[in-house]
Amino acid sequence: MRIDIPDQKKLTYEMVIPIRWGDMDAMGHVNNTIYFRYFEVVRIEWMHSLGNSLKPDGEGFVIVNAFCNFIRQLEYPGDILARMYTANPGRSSFDTFVTLERTDEPGVLYATGGATTVWLDSPAKKTLPLPPWLREILE
Repeated sequence: MRIDIPDQKKLTYEMVIPIRWGDMDAMGHVNNTIYFRYFEVVRIEWMHSLGNSLKPDGEGFVIVNAFCNFIRQLEYPGDILARMYTANPGRSSFDTFVTLERTDEPGVLYATGGATTVWLDSPAKKTLPLPPWLREILE
């Protein structure tokens, strides 16, 4: 099953991620689990760029589901251009989507994926409304 990224989304962050030798598996391509790490790196770096440090003793987001569409095999060496988009802000949640392409092949998608994220009071383990500063960025 392929999950498509919606047309209605907002580009919120992009970064270049190097493909490491250790990202590959015995088949000579980037292991499927590593794609989720790439998505995680983009989400975390985005939050850091907004001045949010995601401390376990405070507020932050958690992932409640995630998906990846593997389109082409990534292989070492190379660099990935990761673009993160957001959409569908709700009371306490929003969706993130990521596209991955090689920097030496602009516009050629290697993977797309996403996650639903929920804003959380970590110590209480309870959802909170999205903070106004984040809602402003998402809308």
